Amino acid sequence: MNKTDLINGMAENAGITKAAAKKALDSMLIDIEGALQKGNRVSLVGFGSWSVSRRAARDGRNPQTGKTIKIKAKNVVKFKAGSDLSSAVN
Repeated sequence: MNKTDLINGMAENAGITKAAAKKALDSMLIDIEGALQKGNRVSLVGFGSWSVSRRAARDGRNPQTGKTIKIKAKNVVKFKAGSDLSSAVN
């Protein structure tokens, strides 16, 4: 499923236009991104939660040459599925 498929499904399920569904989805994604940029956790009970964690700098290896390289520290987004979502896919 891609973004277009999701928008089409949202429009059909909610009985709204595709334009309204796209606007709603884009708004939700902007709000989630903004909260994560501030370091906040976003939680949708039953569905799951997004959070940001810090990945430390580390040594890696170039697979072509075998040479050791330095990988910089960075923030990564993590998603943990909620109980309802986990139950639905199992």
